[in-house]
Amino acid sequence: MKKTLVALLLLTSAGAFAQTSPAKQALVDKLLSLQRPAIEQTAQVMAERPALQMRQRAGIALQTRVAPEKREAVAKELQADLKNYADEVVPLMQQHAVKLAPATVGVMLAEKFTEDELKQLIAIIESPVNRKFLQMGGEMQKALAEKLVADMQVKVDPKIKALAAAMDKHLGLPTVAASAEAAKPAAAASKK
Repeated sequence: MKKTLVALLLLTSAGAFAQTSPAKQALVDKLLSLQRPAIEQTAQVMAERPALQMRQRAGIALQTRVAPEKREAVAKELQADLKNYADEVVPLMQQHAVKLAPATVGVMLAEKFTEDELKQLIAIIESPVNRKFLQMGGEMQKALAEKLVADMQVKVDPKIKALAAAMDKHLGLPTVAASAEAAKPAAAASKK
């Protein structure tokens, strides 16, 4: 009984994929073409994520384990390695993401949207108003970020300092406040 049910489900799902008309498939293909930059961007972010994590770890190690006179040279070598990685891996990931899109995203679009909905979606994406809105994205994010920082800095800075002090305490490092207090007597003594 289970084998029959599984076979029926497989036939039904295969039939659903086969039911995509040539006109609907052309709309899905066009939509995927319009979304190619977003697909490539997703792949780029995924490809670069490990390198960014390694860069952060390397930055810490550079400051703590590399002699000051060698840091600049080592930093240049690290940067070259990171660039080589990105130059090699990003295009590979982007190409493969574009190749996978029809069998993943394309299938979902064909299943979830009618031909009319796909036409509407394409019209929205291609509209001059949408393009103008998308072009403003960076500008809008910058304006919001600047205002957010200006409005919240007074409230957030003390919390950042408290977090830094707590972390320093856990690590057994002198806190910023303790360092400042220790510097006061030394500064007073040097004035005498």
